This record gives sequence, C-alpha cells and structure tokens, in this order.
Amino acid sequence: MTDTPIIHRFTSPEANALVNAYLIEAPNGIVAVDAMLTVSDSTRLRAAVEALGKPLIAVLLTQSHPDHYGGLGQLVAGDDVPIIAPQGVHDVIRRDDPVKERILRPMYGDNWAEERTFPNTVVADGETLLFDGVDFTVIDLGPSESPHDSPWVLGDDERIVFLGDQMYGRKHCYLADGFHAEWLANIEKLRSRFPADATFHVGHGGPLGAEDWDWQRGYIETFVHAVGRADWSDPEAAQAEVVRTMKTYLPSDELAFLMELSVEPVAAKLGLIIPEAV
Repeated sequence: MTDTPIIHRFTSPEANALVNAYLIEAPNGIVAVDAMLTVSDSTRLRAAVEALGKPLIAVLLTQSHPDHYGGLGQLVAGDDVPIIAPQGVHDVIRRDDPVKERILRPMYGDNWAEERTFPNTVVADGETLLFDGVDFTVIDLGPSESPHDSPWVLGDDERIVFLGDQMYGRKHCYLADGFHAEWLANIEKLRSRFPADATFHVGHGGPLGAEDWDWQRGYIETFVHAVGRADWSDPEAAQAEVVRTMKTYLPSDELAFLMELSVEPVAAKLGLIIPEAV
C-alpha cells in the first residue's frame, strides 16, 4: 500500500438496521466495502461516491446478509464494477434471496430493491487484490454471524480490518441463522490473528478494538445460555425471559429487534422447539 487511504463510513437509520457501509478513497478511485439494505440508503451512498469525484473501482462484500448486499444495484448504478466475495458468499446470496424477498418486501415495500444485483467476481481465501495502490486481503470464514462471512484486511500490517458482523459495536445481535458455535470459533481465530492495536470497522456501530472481542463473545454465550435455560413449555414466557436477560447484559434497545428475532430460531437449533417451516 503506497499511501494511507481515507475511510468514509455511512450508517443507515435504525429502521434500516443501523448498518454501515464504507468508501475507501484512494488517490484515483474508490473501493466500497458493502452496500446497504435499502434503495434510499444505497442511493445516498452512491451520491457520496459522486461527491468525492472519483470512480467506483470495486465493491467488496463482508458477508451474505441482505443489509450488506441489498443496495448493490443503486451503489454501482450500472457501472461495470467488480463486486467481489468468496464463492460461498456468492452462493448463499443467490440461494437465500427469494426468502429475503418474501420477508423484506412487506417490511420495506419499494425501498427494498425490486431487482437485486449480486456479486460477480470470486476471490479465494487469503487472496490479495490491489486497487489504485491499495491492497485488500480476504478472509473466508464460512458460516459465522451469517451463513457465509468474509472480512477484508486493508494493507499488509493488518491494522485496519473491515470485519463485517463478527463484532457488533455494543448493539444487540442477530443469531437467527444458528451458527453460534462457528461464530465463537471464528472470534478466537480472528482474535489471535490481528495485532493488539488493530482497528475493526464493523457492520453495526464501531470502530472497535481488540478489547471488544470479550464483549462479543460474552453476548453470544449469554444469549445461547439464556435460550437453553428458558422454559419452552410456555414459548411466550421463554421469549420474554431471554429478552430480559439480554437487556441486562446490554441495557439498550438498539437493534433489539434482531436479538428478539433470533430467540426461537436458536431454540430450534438447540432442539428445544420444533422449527417453523420457512
């Protein structure tokens, strides 16, 4: 990396999941990390690209959830731009997009893109790509917070990391995909990889540091334990008990709806209830 690029962060309103996307401004072009969930937020992100007066030269995806890819069409705006992710992210986005359509269309209406744009360029685990003198290295984690996750590291000193949703910035978390064991294992893998002074640019909140790994691990473990000890003979009471526990761990309502949506799916993953058909 020849020069330190400028990192611009954009955050959606809480109704749109407080999701972050990033524009990395190099001398002659811009690399985006993630799009956003909605048409309106992603159009705003594209306007920021235009305001910087440099071409968008690549988009890097950190994972497969729709709040990271839903607005790709508005972000690239018809430009021939590589949208880059590991094969697993490509596959999961395409596989799950019809389900996301059924869920998100009633919630967001026309603010959920009618036609979604998908990644178009595959990258292998550990591969480094160079854009306008700035290098990015992908980490293919497989299932973690989402069904497939792929943080990106900026530069060879590994002190700037676009982590996706491996850590949330003191906000309630989404665990409904059921990969909490894999997520915990990846936390330890990532914790041991990066230097103590690394900065983590994350999907919700942040930026974060190495001291935040313990908080994230504690959140996941507390959630899974709370689901496991709840009395599922009364599902409504069980749900309320888990929510109370998590709001004690994190006395905030920010993204609490994501946590609440996760309770029954994790109970089903643990074999405590019969999962609902999707």
